[in-house]
Amino acid sequence: MSQSHSTRRDFLKTSTLAAAGATLPYWFTTGRTLAEQAARSPNERLTIGCIGTGDRWKQDPYSRMKNYGDVVSLCDVDQNHLREALDKVSSDQRAQGREPQIETHEDYRKVLDRKDIDTVVIVTPDHWHSKIAIDAMEAGKDVYCEKPLTLTIDEGKQIIKVLEKTKRVFQVGTQQRSEMNQRFITAIALARSGRIGKLKKLTCDIGTFEESGAIPVATVPDGLNWEMWLGQAPLVDFRFKDNGKKWGNSRCHYEFRWWYEYSGGKLTDWGAHHVDIAQWAIEQNGPGQGPISVEPVVVEHPSPMENGMPTQDDRYNCAHKFDVKVMFPGEVEMRIVSQSPDNNGILFEGTDGRFHVSRGGMKGAIVEDLKTNPLPPEALEKVYGGPIPANHQENFVNCIKTRARPISDVWSHHRAMTTCHLANIALRLNETLAWDAKKEEITNSARGRAMQAREQRKGYEINVPV
Repeated sequence: MSQSHSTRRDFLKTSTLAAAGATLPYWFTTGRTLAEQAARSPNERLTIGCIGTGDRWKQDPYSRMKNYGDVVSLCDVDQNHLREALDKVSSDQRAQGREPQIETHEDYRKVLDRKDIDTVVIVTPDHWHSKIAIDAMEAGKDVYCEKPLTLTIDEGKQIIKVLEKTKRVFQVGTQQRSEMNQRFITAIALARSGRIGKLKKLTCDIGTFEESGAIPVATVPDGLNWEMWLGQAPLVDFRFKDNGKKWGNSRCHYEFRWWYEYSGGKLTDWGAHHVDIAQWAIEQNGPGQGPISVEPVVVEHPSPMENGMPTQDDRYNCAHKFDVKVMFPGEVEMRIVSQSPDNNGILFEGTDGRFHVSRGGMKGAIVEDLKTNPLPPEALEKVYGGPIPANHQENFVNCIKTRARPISDVWSHHRAMTTCHLANIALRLNETLAWDAKKEEITNSARGRAMQAREQRKGYEINVPV
């Protein structure tokens, strides 16, 4: 083992004992100093393995993590992605004056087998997130994983169980918590300030997607291991239809989002952001917290549903038009909708006013009032529980060094995703669900309760008791 790895691992071991695992909130970090040191010093740079190297990996996780660590291993079941990723990482490392020494793999377990890898970055399709993350933690790796972290409620329970056992640092890719000009955190602080009175209702507009129509069976593209891409999901034919766009209509890259077998449609794609912020605002994202009931008001699927399952297998099947009414303690109502007059974003409504927040801005009379009557400087830090992070990946690196909890943590993410999964179950069954947040169980529907988990294809199971 090189001196650089020995130095880093001694530090991690010492800081783990000092910080008492992942139980500390993220703000026990020392600001930007540790992350900046990691970016500068070879002895403090992380050793990174990347699992999943498609478009999303290039956009954010890799482009930032390369500032703090060295990628030594790449994995993808699509050899085309893998070649592009290898070229990109090699080029970047040569530009830094280093000769690349990068392994490539089709099987993610070979990445986890490397003892010198500190951290894994998981940017696979959603249905692979939980198994890879659990295996990574059990292999002693800290984890960054894109959202949504889970495909089912029980997967969230399994991840938390392993996380609490292994004490790894785990950050979820919900940058809306830490970036976007701090707009969403300002919205939470504003809602909690009492300036719109008692908060009564939140509307999360998470958008829709285009129906695909029938998608024909097609030849699996060269270089793609379709069987491994499917993983836990049922073994089915590859389907593709050219629609003039990059990925066409398919079961695979990017378009997997619109199939219940691999994702949860807009409910998990954008719900992972907006529902998360809304539950944070009403402080319903901790242990034993969450909704009381979930009611489908409007629901439309591209494929007819029978007992919660699509009856056609040749087209997108997630709900594309919906309005879900979610009730929380204190008679707080959340509506999760595919379309609203305000468009994508979150509408906060209180007894004395309302305002809207989106990635494009904030609007409403109360927002205009902020120009002359701003929130106190400490209001945002009170939401965070400490200093405001500089950016998402820097917060992750700081937490790796101190063994603190990242701002986008698994516990709160699981609570938001539970609401999103419950909404999908309610839409698929078209029935109102009662939820016991302490027991984490649907209490009024045997069909709904059965859908808190899913059958996993042999050879790809997650062997963690719930």
